[in-house]
Amino acid sequence: MKDQLTETIVGFGVLMVAATFAVFVSGTIGQQSQSGAIDLNARFASVGGIINGTDIRMAGVKIGTITDIVLDTKTYDANVTLHIRADIPVPEDSVAKIVSDGLLGSAYVSIEPGAEDEMLQPGDSFEYTQGAVDLLGLLGQFAGGSSDDNGSTE
Repeated sequence: MKDQLTETIVGFGVLMVAATFAVFVSGTIGQQSQSGAIDLNARFASVGGIINGTDIRMAGVKIGTITDIVLDTKTYDANVTLHIRADIPVPEDSVAKIVSDGLLGSAYVSIEPGAEDEMLQPGDSFEYTQGAVDLLGLLGQFAGGSSDDNGSTE
């Protein structure tokens, strides 16, 4: 009987911690989706590693998140909606790249600002993009290519 009471109290404590965490997370998400942001569009040949909610960074600083990824069935490119803070001006000739935090790090969209005086407006699209690079594929090609380059000793 005493063990059941202990298990019930511990279970109740776990539920309270989970509920507190859920409230905290919902409050954080609500803060991120406040007004004062604009939506920009980008087309990528490959979006490997990014999903809705993925960070958008400029100079390593988070300036927004991905809100939508849709496959264009005519071009087979991925159309990505970038939700960026309105107080961050993005020049028209900026480049949107999908990069990762190192070999095993998570992917994010990096914006490299251009030099144009004109800024992208809500609903505009990036003219220059670079999709995700398949690092494992590159390593496989490098490993395979280096053994072929050495040749065989006959």
